[in-house]
Amino acid sequence: MSSPIAFRGAFTALITPFQADGSVDEAALRALVRRQIDGGIKGLVPCGTTGEAATMTQDERLQVIETVVSEAGGQVPIIAGTGSNDTAQSVAFTRKVAAIDGVDAALVVTPYYNKPGQPEMIRHFRTIADEGDLPVVLYNVPGRTAVSLSVESVVSLSAHPQVVAIKEASADMVLDSALVEALPREFALLSGDDFTTFPFIAIGGHGCISVVSNIAPTLMSDLCTAALRGDLPEARRLHGKVQPIARALFEKSNPIPVKTAAHLLGWCGPTLRGPLYEPGDAFQDRLRTMLAAAGLTDHS
Repeated sequence: MSSPIAFRGAFTALITPFQADGSVDEAALRALVRRQIDGGIKGLVPCGTTGEAATMTQDERLQVIETVVSEAGGQVPIIAGTGSNDTAQSVAFTRKVAAIDGVDAALVVTPYYNKPGQPEMIRHFRTIADEGDLPVVLYNVPGRTAVSLSVESVVSLSAHPQVVAIKEASADMVLDSALVEALPREFALLSGDDFTTFPFIAIGGHGCISVVSNIAPTLMSDLCTAALRGDLPEARRLHGKVQPIARALFEKSNPIPVKTAAHLLGWCGPTLRGPLYEPGDAFQDRLRTMLAAAGLTDHS
């Protein structure tokens, strides 16, 4: 397993390609993994929000994680999404994923729908860290879950030897600044928001788990590398290139735009899992325009 220090730079929150019949397209997934690694991505995150894990069966999620691990071949760390709003189920699934040789950590989301308070969330994460057999990366995404970890809760959880990092996707730079100030230096801070990855690293973050990097892995990798080495002019230039891509990819619910963009590039089919569906022609035309303007169509 990787140490937390390995969780630096740009990681990709991978889409899950599906065949027209809805089954996992392993060949397309393997090609995506190779494209990511060739593009300089420092880690891969299957079965997160972008991977549509919420609408996949447990067997499908295991299939995807096993495929990603197999194709990556140990070249980059793998953080697999295992969390849910059910503590017992999260523990059970995390233990199944832990049996896959090559998974470095579990990405565990704050429990959605139930709306637990801070003490309940701390207990949830500690239970998974105690019993799940994998290091835990906290996933704070209040826009999806209706709850947000407080700084005090993250600091409390960081004392657990199996809680090693956080994917912080609130885009709240006040919260992020407080986390940088309060957390131990060895605790990995990864942005979950493409728009603010540069300022997140500039204040002390270590990298990102990105949606944009599905279609622009080299751009996101170069942005994180420049920001981490303190090359602010270059990081600022790359940050400017990310913004129009991110605006297009978050115009509709993720992962509708990014999977559609990957399809337009010829990398996978357009199939999504309901209640998300393929966008109309007008939106696809806007994505084509964005891809061309960003110079991404040359890499299809």
